[in-house]
Amino acid sequence: MLKNYIKIAWRNLWKNKGYSAINIIGLSIGMTAVLIIGIWIQNQFQFDNFYSNNTSLYKLWNKYEDEGKIKLQQVTSGLASPALEAEYPEVEHAARIYWSSNRLLSFDEKKIKSKGNEVDPAFIQMFDFKILRGNNNNALGDNKSIVLTESLARNIFGDVDPLDKIVMLDDKEPYKVTAVIADLPSNTNFDFTYLIPLAQPKNYSPNWTSNSFYTFVQLKKGVDIEAFNEKLIGFITKKTNNISKGSLFLYPLSKMHLYSKFEQGIPVGGKIDQVKLIGGIGLLILLIACINFINLSTARSQKRAKEVAVRKVVGAQRFNLIAQFLTESVLLALISGLIAIGMAIGILPLFNKILDRPLSFSLTDPIIWISLAGFTFFTGTLAGLYPAFVLSAFKPVKTLKPISHSKKFVLNFRELLVIFQFGIAIILIIATMIVRQQINYAAQRDIGYNSSQLIEIPMEGNMEKNYEAIKSELISANIAQSVTRTGWSITQNASNTSGGFLWEGATPEQGNKIVFNLGKTESDFVKTLGLKLIAGRDIDYSRMLADSSSILLNEAAIREMNLKNPVGNYLKWGDKTYTIVGVINDHISGSPYNPVSPLLISANKNWLFNMVIRVNVTSSFSDQLNQIEKTLKKFNPAYPFEYKFVDQQFASKFGDQQQTAKLAFIFSLLAISISCLGLFGLASYMAELKTKEIGIRKVLGASVSGITAMLSRDFVKLVVIAILIASPIAWWAMNKWLQDFSYRIEIQWWTFSLAGASAILIALITVSSQAIRAASSNPVKALRDE
Repeated sequence: MLKNYIKIAWRNLWKNKGYSAINIIGLSIGMTAVLIIGIWIQNQFQFDNFYSNNTSLYKLWNKYEDEGKIKLQQVTSGLASPALEAEYPEVEHAARIYWSSNRLLSFDEKKIKSKGNEVDPAFIQMFDFKILRGNNNNALGDNKSIVLTESLARNIFGDVDPLDKIVMLDDKEPYKVTAVIADLPSNTNFDFTYLIPLAQPKNYSPNWTSNSFYTFVQLKKGVDIEAFNEKLIGFITKKTNNISKGSLFLYPLSKMHLYSKFEQGIPVGGKIDQVKLIGGIGLLILLIACINFINLSTARSQKRAKEVAVRKVVGAQRFNLIAQFLTESVLLALISGLIAIGMAIGILPLFNKILDRPLSFSLTDPIIWISLAGFTFFTGTLAGLYPAFVLSAFKPVKTLKPISHSKKFVLNFRELLVIFQFGIAIILIIATMIVRQQINYAAQRDIGYNSSQLIEIPMEGNMEKNYEAIKSELISANIAQSVTRTGWSITQNASNTSGGFLWEGATPEQGNKIVFNLGKTESDFVKTLGLKLIAGRDIDYSRMLADSSSILLNEAAIREMNLKNPVGNYLKWGDKTYTIVGVINDHISGSPYNPVSPLLISANKNWLFNMVIRVNVTSSFSDQLNQIEKTLKKFNPAYPFEYKFVDQQFASKFGDQQQTAKLAFIFSLLAISISCLGLFGLASYMAELKTKEIGIRKVLGASVSGITAMLSRDFVKLVVIAILIASPIAWWAMNKWLQDFSYRIEIQWWTFSLAGASAILIALITVSSQAIRAASSNPVKALRDE
C-alpha cells in the first residue's frame, strides 16, 4: 500500500511541476533557515557547558547598592579567591583570571604575538581542558611554567615536541612549556592561546574595593548553592570594616552565557531571549513555507475533488485518502529536506561570517540523520495535515456535479493564512528598520573626543624605558601631534572601585556608595584625545613631580559627588589624599548605549600599558604609520609593530546590534520571499481558473490594466489587512527591545508607513506579473472550446 501511495504521490508531483516547484522551493528555504538556526541554538546551549564537573563550577560576582538599585559586576577583588578557599570548606578550588593580553613569545628566531591569560594554577584543573601533552595536575605548578594551545605550539615549534622547551615571554622572561591543550572550541567565552601563573596579583588588585579579576569557584559535590550564597552576604563588609557595603555571590557558569542579565540582583534573561527570538523566527519562516503548501493545496481542491470522489465511489476510506495526501506532502518535504541540507552546507560559511564564530555539523553523525529524518517527517506532516483532512472530506455527490464550488470557510481560511504570512514578513521588515535606526542613532552620538587619527599601541619591551625618546622623536619629526600613555584602552571602561572615598561636604555613606572607573595617565591626556577641559588643567606628571597626587574627574563624577567648585578641592581615598586639578567632559569609554560612568584619572608612571598617538597626517596615513613603525623598531627592535585604530575599536562596539540587524534583514528577506512565492502560485492558479472570464472581458472591450487591477485587488487587500494587524505587534515588540538601551530612539510613524508601502509594492509586483500575463493572453484560445 505504501509503495502505491508513493507512486501516486510522485505522479501527482510530476504532473503539476510548476506548483510542486513552488512548494519545494518554499519549503527548502524554510527548512534551510530552521537547520542553520537549529545548529546555532545547539551551539548556544553548549556554551561553557561541556566540562566534566560543570555542575559545580561557578563565577563569582560583586553585588552593591547604588541609589536604591542593586547593581552587579563580574570583576572582583584579587583577595576574594584565596579568602574563599581558606575560610569556606565547601570550596574545592578557586581561581582568578586576569585580562587577556597580546604578548610576545619567542623561541630561537621565531617570534609570535599571541593572546593569553594569567591564572591561578587551579584554573586548568577546574576546567579540565583536553590535555594533549603533559599533565594538568601540575601544569601551572611552577611560577615560570606555560601552557600552550595546540595551534600556538605548532606555530612556534612546528613538529618538534614542545614539552620542557623554553619560550621567552616579552623577550625577557623564560617560561618552560609544561602542557599543550586542544584549541578552545567556538562555544566558550574564554579567549586565550596560552596560560601562565598569576605572578603578582596584589599589584593588580591591592584591596577589597579594587576589582580587577574574574574569579571562578568549584564547590564540592552536594553543596547547596543558595545556602552558600547566604553565607557570602556581608563578606566584603566584614573584610573592609564596613567601608564597603558590597557583597559576593556565586552564579552557575553553565548559565552565564544565556542567563547573564540581571535586574535588582535577580536573573531575568540575557542571551536566551535572543535564542528564543531567533528560534521562534525560524519556526515562523518554516510555518510560512508550510502555509504555501496549504494554500496551493486547498486552492487546487476543485481539481482534486473529482479524484477524491472517484476514489470514494470505488471504496476508498477517508483514512486511505488522508494517508495518500500526507504521503505526497512528506515526499515533497523529503525532496525539500535534501535540497535544504545542501543549501545549509553552502550557506553556513556566510552565516559563520555574520556570527564571527564557526558553526558546523557532521553528516557522518547518525544522530544528525535521525534528527533530519524526524524534522522532515514533522515538516511534511505539518504542511499536509490540513489539506489532507479538507480534501478527504469532500462528498462524492457534490464533487461529481458539473460545477463545484469551494466551501466559503476554505477560502476564508486561505485568506487568513496569506494575512498571517505577510504579517510576519512585515513585522520582520519593521524590526530590521528599527534595529538599523538604533545603531545609527548610537553611532552618531557625540563620544566626547575626536577618535579619528588616533591609534593605540601596547607598551611592550623597551618602550617604557624609551618612552620619552619615542614621544620626542615622533613629535619633532612631525609624525604625531601629541602622545600620551594610559593604564587602559580608551575605548573600554577601566577597572573600577568603590568605598572609602571622602571629599568636602560628603558623608561616609556617600563616599562608600560612589563607584569610580579608574584610569591612570602621565601627561598630555586631554590634548591627545581632544577632550574638553570644563575647568582646571590636564595632569602633567612628566614635567611636574608635584602632580603625583593630582587627579582628573569627568562631569559624571562631579554630578554624583555634588561638588560646586571641584578644582583645587581634595578627594581622600583610603590613606591617600588627592588634589582635583581638572574636570573633563564626559566621553564614552564603555557601551555607546549606556550613560557615562564617573571617571577618576590619577597621575602615574607605572602600570601604563597603552600608548595613544594622535597622528599628524601631513602625507598619507600609511606613510605616517610606516614612520611610526621605523621609530618603534629603532627603540624596541624585538617586537613587531602592532596598533589599533581608535575609531575602528569604537565601531566594533556595535557588533552585537549589527549582527542582530543582519539576521533580521536576512530573516525578513526570507519571509517576504517565501510569502511572495506563495502569492505568485495563488495568483497563477486564480488566473488559470479565470481564463475564460478574462477572455470574455477582453472580447467585451476590457483593457489589460483593468483586468490586471481586477486580479490584483483581492490580494492587495489581504496585504493591507496584514499591515494593520502587524504594525501594533511590531511596535510593541520593538519598544520592548529598545528598553534595554538607556540611550535609544523614539519609534517613528514613518517606519510603519515605509514598511507597509514596501510590502504592498512587493505583493503588487508579484501578483501583477501573473495578472498581466493572463490579461495579455489571446482570448480566442481561452474561448475556443465554448
